[in-house]
Amino acid sequence: MTHKTAVAILFGGCSTEYEVSLQSAYSVISYLDQTKYEAHLIGITREGTWLYYQGDIDRIPEDTWSSSDCFPTIISPNRTEHGLYLMRGGEIELIHLDAVFPVLHGKNGEDGTVQGLCELAGIPIVGCGMESSVLGMNKHLAHTLVSLDGIEVPKSIHFKRVPTQAEQLSMTSGLTYPLYVKPVKAGSSFGITKVGNPSQLEEAIHTAFSHDDTVIVEESIPGFEVGCAVLGNENLIIGEVDEIELSDGFFDYTEKYTLKTSKIHMPARIDSQTADRIRETAGRIYRILSCKGLSRVDMFLTPDGRIVFNEVNTIPGFTSHSRYPNMLKGIGMTFEEIIDALIRLAVEG
Repeated sequence: MTHKTAVAILFGGCSTEYEVSLQSAYSVISYLDQTKYEAHLIGITREGTWLYYQGDIDRIPEDTWSSSDCFPTIISPNRTEHGLYLMRGGEIELIHLDAVFPVLHGKNGEDGTVQGLCELAGIPIVGCGMESSVLGMNKHLAHTLVSLDGIEVPKSIHFKRVPTQAEQLSMTSGLTYPLYVKPVKAGSSFGITKVGNPSQLEEAIHTAFSHDDTVIVEESIPGFEVGCAVLGNENLIIGEVDEIELSDGFFDYTEKYTLKTSKIHMPARIDSQTADRIRETAGRIYRILSCKGLSRVDMFLTPDGRIVFNEVNTIPGFTSHSRYPNMLKGIGMTFEEIIDALIRLAVEG
C-alpha cells in the first residue's frame, strides 16, 4: 500500500480575513489529490481556538464547520514528535504530519506567527517561512529591502503613533497628493484610505491605526497594477502577468472579492517585452524577500513604462477564480498540479 503524505490544512484564523480563508481552504481541500495526500483539517475560530475538523467540507465556506465534528487540537512544538496533538474522548492522540499547509490570510497566519510555530516543531510548511512571511506582511520593511536592490518603490513616510496636525503636514510636505494611508501590517486592503488633500489625512491615519500599530503614507503611482504568481524554491515558475483595471478609487476589499467596478485582465494588456520585464522583476523581489513555495508579487506599471513595487502576498487568495491560480493556469498548470507542486516543494525542501 502506497504511503500517503499527511498534510494539515489550516483555515479560518483570528483575522479580519477569516471569511476569505474559508473560501480558499475549501478550494484547496476540494482539489487535493486524495490518492497522494491524507488531509488533516484544522479550523481556527475567530477567537483563535484550534479545532480538528472531521465533518463535511461543504460546511467550511458556509462557516458552520465549528458547531460539531470538532475536537481540540494543537501542533506540538516538540521536534521529536513532528505532529499534532488531538484531544478526543478524554484521550490525547498524536498524529504524525509530513507538512502543514496554512491557508490563512492576514494577521495570525500570514505574518510569520504560524510559520514560526511550524519551524520550531520541525514540520515543513507549504509556502514562505517565518522570515519572508514577516517581511511580506510589513510594507515598510519590504519596500526598504527591495529599494536597496535598485527596484523602484513608492515615496513614503511611516510612523508608530498618531502625529499632531502640525506634524502630519510637516512629515507629508515632501509627498505629492493623492496619498494612500495604510496599516503597515494588514492584508486585503483593510484600513487603507485614499486621501486627496491634507484635510482628509487625520481621519485616514486614525482608520489605519485601528488595524495596526504602525502606519505608512505613500504617494499614489500613476498607471495600473499588475501581478505575478511565483512558485518555487530554487527554480522559479512565474505565471502570466495579470492587470487590474479600475474605474475609480483603488482595489479595496470590496473590489477584490466582488469586482463591482473593476476588472482583472489575464493576461495583462501589455506587450511581451514589458511582460518579460515584469516577470523578471517579480522573480528578483521574490528572492530579495527570501520567499519560497509561493507568493503573488504586485507591482505598478506607469504610463512611461516604469515598474514600481507595491507588495508581496505570501498566502494569496486560493479559490478557483483567484488571481494566483489563474495566472499559473495561464501557463498551463491546473489547480490540482499547483496544489501538488506546493506540497512537494515543502516536503522535499
